Amino acid sequence: MLSEFSLISRYFTRAPSADSGVDLGVGDDCALLAPAPGMQLAISSDMLVEGRHFFPDADARLLGHKSLAVNLSDLAAMGAKPVGFTLALALPALDESWLAEYSAGLLALADEHGCQLIGGDTTKGPLTLCITVFGHVPPGLALRRDQAREGDDIWISGTLGEARLALAGYRKECSLSDADLAAAGLRMHAPTPRIALGLALRGIAHAAIDISDGLVGDLGHILQRSGVGATVNVDAVPAGPVLRTQASAIRRNYTMAGGDDYELCFTAPPAARSAVNAAARRAECEVTRVGAIEAMPGLRLTDHSGKPLSLQVRSFDHFSTP
Repeated sequence: MLSEFSLISRYFTRAPSADSGVDLGVGDDCALLAPAPGMQLAISSDMLVEGRHFFPDADARLLGHKSLAVNLSDLAAMGAKPVGFTLALALPALDESWLAEYSAGLLALADEHGCQLIGGDTTKGPLTLCITVFGHVPPGLALRRDQAREGDDIWISGTLGEARLALAGYRKECSLSDADLAAAGLRMHAPTPRIALGLALRGIAHAAIDISDGLVGDLGHILQRSGVGATVNVDAVPAGPVLRTQASAIRRNYTMAGGDDYELCFTAPPAARSAVNAAARRAECEVTRVGAIEAMPGLRLTDHSGKPLSLQVRSFDHFSTP
């Protein structure tokens, strides 16, 4: 049977690549990072718990991808370039086939973004995945939540709502064909961290956040931290192709408060619209303008004609959402 250290050696140990910003990775008491001179470190941590964040029978390879993707999404929202990450892993039992698939999904995404696994911990317990990710960003160019300004446009990357639609399908809350459930499920299980867009928006966008718990709540964090309000055209919020076939009430609910999208919501001045679109083209990512930042506090929702909407939606909360 594998020991803790042979598990780490077999599935999670690789030599740091040259010029990665990592001087020492897995295998010692601490990793040693050497970020580029003059850069600020950007650090974020996320935990995924079986039964709360993913189903007990979740595909191990996709789970490896997602557990890192949700952390890389935080770096994207700050306009930070990935450097490395740690993995703390609690396992109910040693399952080598599961470990092989999980590590393959995890490390494939890490390689895609040049992000080195530099350390962590393993123990026995309920399946829990905790990753801390490290990146760097030039001083003054981080896309913070507290920098939205009155008059800014509000933008969304990609599309929203399909992860929530997939969850509804798995829970039998709605009827989806096998093909539609598979397509929506891919958005839930394998989100795309918008690293390239976050980097391209440095010096253009004022504020940004990744949409993990739903647009209403996550945009609300920007508004609260920046001391501003906003109006959003709900019908302009881009829905995924499967969600677009659903009734308007479902589409509105899931795009505004679905969660698990890991797209970027960001603000930028109207004068920067051409620059935003150019940044999106460089990042090969669609962006959509959906509203505006205003001085009056609070979030106001309208339909495509500007008529106020009274939607009863709330974002995900770990302690109040079932």
